[in-house]
Amino acid sequence: MLLEIGYNCGVPVDEEWFIKTIAGKHNDDIASALFPDDQERGLKFCDEKEAMFRRLVKEQLKPIDGVYKVKKWIEDRGLKRAAVTNAPRLNAELIIEILGLKDFFDVVIIGSECERAKPSPDPYLKALELLKVSKEHTFIFEDSASGIKAGVAAGMPVVGLATRNPPHILMEAKPAFLIKDYEDSKLWAALEEIDTKSGATTTTV
Repeated sequence: MLLEIGYNCGVPVDEEWFIKTIAGKHNDDIASALFPDDQERGLKFCDEKEAMFRRLVKEQLKPIDGVYKVKKWIEDRGLKRAAVTNAPRLNAELIIEILGLKDFFDVVIIGSECERAKPSPDPYLKALELLKVSKEHTFIFEDSASGIKAGVAAGMPVVGLATRNPPHILMEAKPAFLIKDYEDSKLWAALEEIDTKSGATTTTV
């Protein structure tokens, strides 16, 4: 889409640029980065980008390995859960529906509907408030540096998912640890440790 509008003088952007400028960012920030002198044009482009995403996601979206296994672990323990994302609500709800997780999440928190989006802690703090839980009994899964920063700033341990972004970029945001997917042995060792703590109650966001 950037090529079509002649962005960067027609030179294709690379993965490094995408990670720095787009991945995990809120559209207001993306618009400013793309068109610093024309926010309105930037926001229009972002709206068109999201519409394109929704068309593609219906055909191309695949669940991360182990997601239904960890879903069962969470459900078996009756944990509360929230989806917290900088994606537009239409995108978030579409993905959740395609993956069959519509009835899984108690609440869906959208960054643009909070006072500040990620990397601010606001979306995660709002999730705690709506779920009526404490940060001491909550942990987070995140796949972007901005998301990890938001969770850490909100005072919760964050498990980083290295499914798209380079591990060294994610580690700079200070997650508790990184996993390659939900089948990762490091994750299941940590979940087993949670199980051994008698009387512990935990929430997943």
